[in-house]
Amino acid sequence: MIKIVARQVIRKDCIEQYRTLTKELVEKSCAEAGNVTYTSNQSLSDERVHCFIEIWKDQEAIDIHNASEHFQRIVPQLAELFDEPETVELYSEVAFE
Repeated sequence: MIKIVARQVIRKDCIEQYRTLTKELVEKSCAEAGNVTYTSNQSLSDERVHCFIEIWKDQEAIDIHNASEHFQRIVPQLAELFDEPETVELYSEVAFE
């Protein structure tokens, strides 16, 4: 499995618009076959800071997600609301033996 943390800082006057767009993105992404979980999260210390925390079955599932209609349509709209560049990091879980 691959975990993604995508962090955004949203312009304060755009937070409600951001939430409207992310609601659809989360709902449609959660319905994808290769998705394990997909959540939108807001910082407790700064309402402008949000992140998606996602878990995908594999890279193929991420590639299909990134090519999906909803991702291609919504993500560029979200980018217009950012106050600074988005950061996206991919992780794999550490297995302890």
